[in-house]
Amino acid sequence: MTGNDIAIIYTDGGSRGNPGPAGIGAVITKGGQPVASISEFLGTTTNNVAEYTALIRALEKSIECDIKSVEVRTDSELMVKQMNGEYRVKNEGLKPLFLKAQALKNRFASFVIVHVRREQNKEADRLANLAMDIGPGAG
Repeated sequence: MTGNDIAIIYTDGGSRGNPGPAGIGAVITKGGQPVASISEFLGTTTNNVAEYTALIRALEKSIECDIKSVEVRTDSELMVKQMNGEYRVKNEGLKPLFLKAQALKNRFASFVIVHVRREQNKEADRLANLAMDIGPGAG
């Protein structure tokens, strides 16, 4: 498998207030070219729910695009550690999202999730903020 076979996914979720108006953003690239982007308003929820929702939507979109191998890059250290089995998911509200993300992860031939600094996640962050700015009209 070459590097071009792996799709790089950047995800971000945020809320203004915790909980508060929330949005998600994701960018899927393959071979350095954009494949898809996501910007979606979630309504009122928490930051961590938004982070997991961004991951789930990006994985679903990747499956739709027939992508077999992914490397997810996110600035949510908590989600990375939970997805990699380093931390348990203690929050009851996150457990169903975590289980859905794990089930989606298992549909890929190769799945890697890594933590990146916020500066390396600018486009996904921009899309999440755009969704929050537009509000219920976003989609």
